[in-house]
Amino acid sequence: MIRICQLKLETCHTQEQLWAKAAQFLHVDPGDIRRLEIRRRSIDARKKPEITYSYTLDLQVKDQDRILRRFRGRENQVCRWEEATYVFPQPGNQERKHPVVIVGMGPAGLFCGYFLALHGYRPLLLERGRDVEHRQKDVEAFWESGVLDAVSNVQFGEGGAGTFSDGKLNTLVKDRGGRNRAVLETLVRFGAPERILYEAKPHIGTDVLCQVVKGMRKEILRLGGEVRFESQVTGLSIRDGQVEGVLIGGVEQLACRQVVLAIGHSARDTFQELYEEGIPMEAKAFAVGLRAEHSQSMINASQYGREEAGVLGAACYKVVAKSQDGRGVYSFCMCPGGYVVNASSEPGHLAINGMSYSARDGANANSAVVVTVTPRDFGEDHPLAGIAFQRQLEERACQLAGGKIPVQRYGDFCKCVKDGATIGTGGVGEEKTPGPDLCDMPDGSWKDTQAGRPGQQLLPQCKGAYAWADVSTILPRACNQAIVEGMKHFGRQIKGFDGPDVILSGVESRTSSPVRICRDESLQSTVRGLYPCGEGAGYAGGITSAAMDGMRVAEAIAAQYAPG
Repeated sequence: MIRICQLKLETCHTQEQLWAKAAQFLHVDPGDIRRLEIRRRSIDARKKPEITYSYTLDLQVKDQDRILRRFRGRENQVCRWEEATYVFPQPGNQERKHPVVIVGMGPAGLFCGYFLALHGYRPLLLERGRDVEHRQKDVEAFWESGVLDAVSNVQFGEGGAGTFSDGKLNTLVKDRGGRNRAVLETLVRFGAPERILYEAKPHIGTDVLCQVVKGMRKEILRLGGEVRFESQVTGLSIRDGQVEGVLIGGVEQLACRQVVLAIGHSARDTFQELYEEGIPMEAKAFAVGLRAEHSQSMINASQYGREEAGVLGAACYKVVAKSQDGRGVYSFCMCPGGYVVNASSEPGHLAINGMSYSARDGANANSAVVVTVTPRDFGEDHPLAGIAFQRQLEERACQLAGGKIPVQRYGDFCKCVKDGATIGTGGVGEEKTPGPDLCDMPDGSWKDTQAGRPGQQLLPQCKGAYAWADVSTILPRACNQAIVEGMKHFGRQIKGFDGPDVILSGVESRTSSPVRICRDESLQSTVRGLYPCGEGAGYAGGITSAAMDGMRVAEAIAAQYAPG
């Protein structure tokens, strides 16, 4: 196999033109190419508005050795390549008295269960929430009514928190064993578009992800696994350092010798129960912040040099800075053409997230602008101190707008942070709140008096009710100051990013788990047979990395039964 890197082609091209360009690059006849597979496609916008695709291609070509000799010394362009093939441990014949129990059906638990079922193990998956079909209805009802269902919501239920997100699938995890590719291929098998196999920044959107999750569950059942919803694990049975069972709903005792804890980052009651059981865990750093909404056309103009994205799809961004006190400030879970969603899971507490549908065709772009916090910020030395810290922020956010998503113009937020003033709380009415550098135009539009640009008013795009409020009262002052410093820095990279009419909402408090459940090289806790897994346990940060960690745990369990 030959790999070509950084092959450039105009965005509007045919498959035949791609083959012809590859043949021209290699100085061969197109008929000499027996097979061509796109391994990666990214957007090159360095010369915008002239934009091209940059391809990495794998090809089977006639006289491969001769071609490789021709490119000797230019291996960065053309090289020999063999893709890592994912291999799951060979199943053994050892009899298993009890099923592997998997607690949680987010990406980690779902992929762990799927790969165990695929290789002859019949796992039992326990999910505290409801199946994805009922969950979608429950979440929509919450956004409409504001009445929270503590069992089924954006955080709890089949598919995990990622089900109601942008469905981003890129990961920074180094993958030498082919797990990343196996995750993407599995998603395609159950309905995701094939382009996720090669896009540099793949995503599938919440609407497609719901169907994929449902398909994986049905296949687990077909392969002999079992799935139980509304089955919250409320305790463990441990004897002589070995797990021997789980307690479901406080009443049902289920015998088992292997338990995968894929509980997600919001299972706060479960963390408390595990702590009381003596399961080793520790507080870890994470990030908190606010969602920032911009016009998607403005982001397109910055990234592509034009407001209409066309075939490129809504533009995204990733920005990073460091505040004066050394904290990291960065964009998180950027949602092109997306919505800010009420992602609460506890009464009296409000948390938000971002979500996009597969088309990414909403009017606004949004991302969380978050600041790193460490155990030193939590106010006490306790493994669960980060959870208490999150709850304090979420309680403030909930009280601030009566359970609605609190929103504020960035210009007003800056004044509040600088002067301690209380402004931007909806004094101009529910529909619009001008920032300090905006004035009302006769035609009903808004004008930035600094730049002199007339334009349409930016309004929140939310799933769930919102209300104008003083968002600066939610986070600690140090975090607010870091966000302002970061926004100024990002405004130098993306024009208008720190404009006064940008909309902020809060609070983004669940970027990752505030807890790490300790495990050793065998991926087990000090309690044998207990496997902390995925994002909630502190070993992943997104859909793909959580799925890959679920696969690792499945491999570790299967290896115990492998022959020889």
